[in-house]
Amino acid sequence: MSETTETGVSRTTVQVDGETASYLTVEQDGPAVLLLHGTYWSRVWLPVLGRLAEAGLRPLAVDLPGLGRSGGELTLETATVPALADWVARFASALKISGPVAVAGHDIGGAVAQHLLVHDRLEVSRLALVNSVTYDSWPAPHVARFRGPGGVAGATADDVLAARRQAVTAALGGAATEQRIADYLDPWTDSRVRRSWMAMAGAADSRYTLELVPALRRSTTPKLLIWGEDDPFETVEYAERFTSEIPRTTLIRIPDAGHIPTENAPGRIARALVGSLTA
Repeated sequence: MSETTETGVSRTTVQVDGETASYLTVEQDGPAVLLLHGTYWSRVWLPVLGRLAEAGLRPLAVDLPGLGRSGGELTLETATVPALADWVARFASALKISGPVAVAGHDIGGAVAQHLLVHDRLEVSRLALVNSVTYDSWPAPHVARFRGPGGVAGATADDVLAARRQAVTAALGGAATEQRIADYLDPWTDSRVRRSWMAMAGAADSRYTLELVPALRRSTTPKLLIWGEDDPFETVEYAERFTSEIPRTTLIRIPDAGHIPTENAPGRIARALVGSLTA
């Protein structure tokens, strides 16, 4: 199944674990780049996909199970970083991606990307992190409030949608418009997606990134960090620490941009990704 968006990027599906996995791509020959989201969905990568394709890459921005446009539903067990990394590896296998592959992650998707690198779930040739969770930087308060039985049981659909609207508006910063906010919020009108998102919130645990640090310090894989400087939660200080401690890491700071800098500076971010992922 394939659907073409207004930008010329296609939304396509493949079966993973008997469920539909939805992803944005530009179907062409070229090195594959896996683009992973976190507490949002593949929409965060849309501003840069066409530019990556123009550089000869084959971008694949997948919706994790139960989120965005993908089928299935996450549980507390399947929403952990290790479980999501295993799922991404099966997604790559379903697309017959073999050999070295570049991986980029945003938000909790960055934790999944780091896990893929460290635990060899895929042969990761290059790693890029965009305002990613690192160390003990997460879960952010607006996600942590939904953790635990009380938070999940007490949350109504209106609670989740209101919290997501507030988070999306803050994350977009100067790029926020009513249309863009509505685009980002659309999947959460589905109760199944809301339940999956709350499972991701409940499974959010900084031990999954802290335990990766020793192996990351030994890693020789090239790494690129792209950071919106105005992110109040995944602050640029975490990116600076990562850059100073983890070898072969380059940091590119995006001024006047928040948690979703792809909306603020898509051209600059795409050029940085292309330069790093194709070097």
